[in-house]
Amino acid sequence: MTESPAPPHTGDAEALRERALAALLTARKRTTLLTDSVDDHELTAQHSPLMSPLVWDLAHIGNQEELWLLRGVAGREAMRPEIDGLYDAFEHPRATRPSLPLLAPSEARSYASEVRGRALDVLESTPLDGGATLVRSAFAFGMIAQHEQQHDETMLITHQLRSGPVALTAPEPPRAVDAPALPAEVLVPGGPFTMGTSTEPWALDNERPAHRREVPGFHIDTAPVTCGAYRVFIEDGGYGERRWWTPEGWAMVREHELEAPLFWHREAGQWLRRRFGVTEPVPDDEPVLHVSWYEADAYARWAGRRLPTEAEWEKAARHDPASGRSRRYPWGDEDPAPVHANLGQRHLRPAPAGAYPAGRAPCGAGQLIGDVWEWTASDFLPYPGFAPFPYREYSEVFFGPGHKVLRGGSFAVDPVACRGTFRNWDLPVRRQIFSGFRTARDL
Repeated sequence: MTESPAPPHTGDAEALRERALAALLTARKRTTLLTDSVDDHELTAQHSPLMSPLVWDLAHIGNQEELWLLRGVAGREAMRPEIDGLYDAFEHPRATRPSLPLLAPSEARSYASEVRGRALDVLESTPLDGGATLVRSAFAFGMIAQHEQQHDETMLITHQLRSGPVALTAPEPPRAVDAPALPAEVLVPGGPFTMGTSTEPWALDNERPAHRREVPGFHIDTAPVTCGAYRVFIEDGGYGERRWWTPEGWAMVREHELEAPLFWHREAGQWLRRRFGVTEPVPDDEPVLHVSWYEADAYARWAGRRLPTEAEWEKAARHDPASGRSRRYPWGDEDPAPVHANLGQRHLRPAPAGAYPAGRAPCGAGQLIGDVWEWTASDFLPYPGFAPFPYREYSEVFFGPGHKVLRGGSFAVDPVACRGTFRNWDLPVRRQIFSGFRTARDL
């Protein structure tokens, strides 16, 4: 059992430099869109205690870039050492950040822009074909591009939480032309496979190292659970039946009087939802969105199924039985293209279940990358041989039973921060994230 070799561009320093430059520029273009689409009042307001003000994210992006690329890679003096504490995500919880003496919008934009200009100079002058681990294969630059894109997704979540109009537009995703002919589930045969990666140059520490996993055979949904299927659970009294819920999940339902996914409400006998400032009918054929782990788990129990483990999810997504190796992506080793998956905020909603046939895995399951983050049954834990890099606060402090793993990425995730080995994690109560799920069952 092996994994795919390193991508072909990783051995060429100039190709790495071009890839890093493209990733940084793409991230900044998106950051600019998300922050220039609102006025200063909206930038500085806190739209939910679960989220930072948008202006905090903007300056935090610049501060992390300065810390890792200007100070860490280039060894330069701090530009604004007095702000480091303000933009330390571990020092200040999101709910308290509006009370901090944050940079004003114009200052935050100027700071992030100045850091970026200097960082591009560092990229141009730094050897990438060896040397320190932080710069080998342009890792630090890829890490910062991923970090910015992760905050871009966070800012898009904030836009969804804002009240009033949202000045973001995007074309509709492609339809699923052969969806009625797709089987409801596919078989993933039992046996070993290679999980994680030791070759992906920009993989983060929790994705490493590649290791052998033995997984019994199982069935998994061909596509994520749809709004229509989830609506049947609601109408069957799913939110009123304690037997489907864990004790913690049932306590959450009762405390918050939940009866549907976040942003849904019932009006004149019809389920409606709010999506980026627009109220619209809930589309039955689209993967359900904004559900917590508790809700996903309860639905699976009601359906007589279960959530897949993280290892099952990755085997379904990556294992190629013909070659015996694990692919970089469900469709193969090539980087994502628009034909493969719904990524990068190209659309502002998931595509209908059954879309993107070119992106299906060898087992036949589709939409494993993009559309919605998929909750798994697994706690966020280190792989055998895990080593924190470049700092333990990225992953290690979150390991344990408190966080559940999500896989696959959403429509709001950029390809640079989404691959077959990428691991996301969150608290099981979280609903504001772009989360959905698919179910599995034993043979």
